[in-house]
Amino acid sequence: MSIEVRNLTKTYGSFKAVDRVSFKVETGELLALLGPSGSGKSTLLRMVAGLETPDSGEVLLTGQESTTLSARQRNVGFVFQHYALFKHMNVRENVAFGLKVRKVPQAEAEARTEELLGLVQMAGYGGRYPSQLSGGQRQRVAVARALAPRPRVLLLDEPFGALDAKVKSELRDWIRRLHEEAHITTVFVTHDQEEAMEVAKKIIILDKGRVEQEGDPRAVFDRPATQFVADFVGETNSIEAIAEEDGLAVWGPLRFSIGTVAKGRRVRIYFRPHDVYVTSKKESLQVPATITGEFFKGAFTELDLDLGGGRRVYAHLPRGLSEASGFAPGAAVYAGITGFHVFQLD
Repeated sequence: MSIEVRNLTKTYGSFKAVDRVSFKVETGELLALLGPSGSGKSTLLRMVAGLETPDSGEVLLTGQESTTLSARQRNVGFVFQHYALFKHMNVRENVAFGLKVRKVPQAEAEARTEELLGLVQMAGYGGRYPSQLSGGQRQRVAVARALAPRPRVLLLDEPFGALDAKVKSELRDWIRRLHEEAHITTVFVTHDQEEAMEVAKKIIILDKGRVEQEGDPRAVFDRPATQFVADFVGETNSIEAIAEEDGLAVWGPLRFSIGTVAKGRRVRIYFRPHDVYVTSKKESLQVPATITGEFFKGAFTELDLDLGGGRRVYAHLPRGLSEASGFAPGAAVYAGITGFHVFQLD
């Protein structure tokens, strides 16, 4: 089932939580709504689910106007951040709850429950209670309960937010596999950019109730459409410079070719730490720098570089390369920028 949102708006008093948002999720697609706290993503998800009523705009499910339908009439499965499992029910009873409410015949309900426990890798846990499960196991049960009535859409609100890093990573892999097996249109909300990049096929980035950018993870990361996206998605260096007459912007020793920006205009230039190329011997277009800090980041090393005049940038180098090159605080090196994005400020 496809989802189409047209100009949805929702206000609470003087606060506009969602401001004329439009997008479409194709049948079987896995979409992430990504943004900081207060960006409107959860409110938007709840309006799609029928748990909130928009001030204006439309929600269409498989092309049918559904804005005034209740959550039950929309036949969507909703998973909350904090599981919302019934503490007095065991796992099997929690999963079967929606089927019981819909008066599904007992034999059919039991078969569906066991099928789902196998699908979410919880077979054998049916007799346990939520208090006897880990956070990751509870979230799997919550997903199984949402899938039990065979919803046309699965909506997840910060599904991994309350879990530790290792469990989050495991559940990300699991939710991708589950989506491939279930083939259900899925939308999940997250403030974690790594989570969105790893799980979703398409990302919509929200800020202050509005869509900043929509696209696949690689496009969003490599080609940010706005300054907010450049700042929010991934680590970045950000500098301000003045456009020169010959299409250059100058920031200390660095020169950036910025194209047809009028002379004197202020620009902000973003470049990722992995786009800072560091060597011990000068190469083309590199400038002198001094390493003032070195930080272990697991698979890579972060270098704090001083370009003079108080100008500092961060570089990420593969761990082995940094160690083999002998880069350490106090070392004189050369740095160049291999990729960047420019936004006019005036």
